[in-house]
Amino acid sequence: MKMLKNWLTTRAPVRSPEITTDGVVVEVVRKHIKNFYLRVDRAQGRVRMSAPRSASDDEVKSVIERRIDWIKRQQAKIASQPPSLRPRYVSGETHFFLGRPLRLEVVEREGRSSSVVCTASSLVLHVRRRSRIDERQRALGEWHRGELKALIPLLVDKWQPVMRVKVAEWGVKRMRTRWGTCNIRARRIWLNLELAKHPAECLEYVVVHEMVHLLERYHNARFKALMDTFLPDWRERKRTLGGRLAAHYKQGDGNDDQIDPCD
Repeated sequence: MKMLKNWLTTRAPVRSPEITTDGVVVEVVRKHIKNFYLRVDRAQGRVRMSAPRSASDDEVKSVIERRIDWIKRQQAKIASQPPSLRPRYVSGETHFFLGRPLRLEVVEREGRSSSVVCTASSLVLHVRRRSRIDERQRALGEWHRGELKALIPLLVDKWQPVMRVKVAEWGVKRMRTRWGTCNIRARRIWLNLELAKHPAECLEYVVVHEMVHLLERYHNARFKALMDTFLPDWRERKRTLGGRLAAHYKQGDGNDDQIDPCD
């Protein structure tokens, strides 16, 4: 038995939480996935890799070496950009809803309740007097959540008969590294709250993307063919969602990643 344990130990892949290649430090997180995924943090240029659980350090390092030029280009772009400012939720700031830049107008009033009114050019935020930044942020976030929850069922109902799939459940939550996820077994999709700030066609792209996972689990040729069939311009929508505008839409939250937008 001891010999068997020793053999298994020597055969087990070496797996470290961080790997340094050509001066680039990469945080490695192993998951139950088939492929490797690299992400570069928008704020500080930190690099994170999602790797299959079975991957050894040598395999991970090989992937990083092949992508090192891409990593350094992303880090250089981030370093050259001016630092983004966190919103203070005061009158005059620009906030976004469905891709439209809107001027924030903060109206203080007596009472503890808050509300948001959206006009053609502004978001009017009614809050209690001497409200804190986190209270204003929460109020605006909950309004975004409510608006998104009103739009999602319309899109799900539109695409279910076209795709011949059934979504059992859907929800909205904040996600740091994904625009959407799909639990195939439960037939449940989750959508990122930040999508409320992006154009409606981007929201539709993510909804369709996650629903296609009910037909095909992996991002393979069949998945892309299905996307081409249902949403021929999906690549353009993806670029809009993941491009330069994304950093501005997010109002400088400081921890957004350069990522593949969806699971």
